[in-house]
Amino acid sequence: MSSHYDVDSDSAHFEQFNIAAVVPAYNEARHIADVLHSLPSYIRTVIVVDDASTDETADRVAEIAAENPAVVLVRHERNQGVGGAMITGFKKALELGAQIVVKFDGDSQMSPEFLPGLLRPLISGEADYTKGNRFRDFRALNQMPAIRRAGNMALSFLTKAAVGYWDCFDPCNGFIAIRGDILAEIPLHKLQKSFFFETSMLAQLYLLDASVRDVPMPARYGKETTHLSILKVLGEFPGRLLRCFLRRLVLKNFVYGFSMETIYLLSGLPLLVMGTLYGGINWYHVWGTGETAPTGTVVISAMLIILGFQLLLSAVGEDLRSGPREPLCRGPLAPLPRQADAADRSAGRSTTAPPVSGAVKQQVVKE
Repeated sequence: MSSHYDVDSDSAHFEQFNIAAVVPAYNEARHIADVLHSLPSYIRTVIVVDDASTDETADRVAEIAAENPAVVLVRHERNQGVGGAMITGFKKALELGAQIVVKFDGDSQMSPEFLPGLLRPLISGEADYTKGNRFRDFRALNQMPAIRRAGNMALSFLTKAAVGYWDCFDPCNGFIAIRGDILAEIPLHKLQKSFFFETSMLAQLYLLDASVRDVPMPARYGKETTHLSILKVLGEFPGRLLRCFLRRLVLKNFVYGFSMETIYLLSGLPLLVMGTLYGGINWYHVWGTGETAPTGTVVISAMLIILGFQLLLSAVGEDLRSGPREPLCRGPLAPLPRQADAADRSAGRSTTAPPVSGAVKQQVVKE
């Protein structure tokens, strides 16, 4: 594919690996061609998942796929959301033997210029999963709409608490890349099919103890429209984040392991609850009778609350320090065999997506 920007100096290095891009697309007929033509040539397979679009998105992709054998079109019979499209794309990428899978949105908000930053830690074995971080570039951050900036920051903090990656800024960023061997270990059926997809992805990675690396990059906002409803986020995210948080605490501290954080939780939470209940009951009694509360009653409830709160703060500190640090992947990624790679390149085709004569490669998912 042609590129609209200067190709990174190490593009030749990336061509040694089987890199696949998954492009979820819903009513992106205006942008999808620009997105596909902007992708660098070292991406061997581009899997476009048309999520039951009602416009000409699939037709535009089919036209490009007819000329470029690297493009694979997968169509949903019914709309499943961005997460559902990514799950389908992930399955296809694993089926094609991808070593690294990258997510590109179909609305042209993600610039391939920053793709090398996502790929290098994965290839070198320094991380299992990489993602963009829009909060490191303050000038670009100021260009983000104020409401979106405030919402993203608040949502990012709650998401970090829920998934456990406290060092991960901008956890809701959708520009992500993952090693194929790590992706194969994720139970894809447990990922959310809605816009909660990125958060559920991080939650599953945490349970695997996978390493996540942030890659600074500015946000891009053009004339594209978003399919994300603020009301839907407010209605869906709080409950899902709470369930994600509680599930992580239970699995981490009582199923997969036992640590000082477990002890702090087991002692701090009951003390805080008992102190609150004891103080509340006595306050209600005093308020109803007009009597003066005994000093001992006030002191006991205050001590229980303070001690419980301090123990829970210690649990938070342990949680902050115990996040995944070392990658699960076993060293640097192995390049593809040179002879086979050279033969495929000279033939002008992708190793994983051989050309099809007479028909465009399409797959219809009936879920």
